[in-house]
Amino acid sequence: MNDNTMSIPHLIMNASTVVQLVMLLLLVASVLSWVVIFQRSIALNRAKKEYNQFEESFWSGVDLNELYREIPADDPRHGAEHIFQAGFREFNRLMPKTRDPDTVLEGVQRSMRVAWSREEDRLTQHLVFLATVASASPYIGLFGTVWGIMGSFQALSLTQQATLATVAPWIAEALIATAMGLFAAIPAVIFYNRLSNSASRLLGKYEDFAEEFHAILHRNLQGRDGKPSAS
Repeated sequence: MNDNTMSIPHLIMNASTVVQLVMLLLLVASVLSWVVIFQRSIALNRAKKEYNQFEESFWSGVDLNELYREIPADDPRHGAEHIFQAGFREFNRLMPKTRDPDTVLEGVQRSMRVAWSREEDRLTQHLVFLATVASASPYIGLFGTVWGIMGSFQALSLTQQATLATVAPWIAEALIATAMGLFAAIPAVIFYNRLSNSASRLLGKYEDFAEEFHAILHRNLQGRDGKPSAS
């Protein structure tokens, strides 16, 4: 048995069809999970920067009517800006129709809740795929391992004398399938937890902003002019 025969590329190329399919599936899952990891990491970092910029602008004391007019109506925003846009749009729509503060605030809160839900879908997009890869990859690799061990026993049954050279390739390809399953699962687990935690913290900030904005509108509705400002 030479070193070339037991090299990983040689074992993969000469593995059974089932084990090769398992390896290919795990390779595709690993590549796609890394694509999701990079894409989601970039999106979450951008969302954090956008939130910090809008929060600074919101609490700068600017008149909220002016801040709302600066957002183009045909340009949907994301994050806290999206929640603000949805809530203030509903506020402006209901104010001419009713002077009942509770009705106005309920409509604003409902609109902001819908916007928050959409932000949740956007921030957690494709994270389910990472969770699936993290949970399923070890079992898929284990299936390849079991199949490789079965092949080694079949090889033993066809020989009169059991030798390491007979079963080593089968066992080696089985272990490669296990290793590939772990290679796909471990990064998916780590980054799923990390990205989910980042998304949850950001969504918490969005929820806090919605509550603060709701409180500002409530205070201004108790005033005389009904013209909200950030102060």
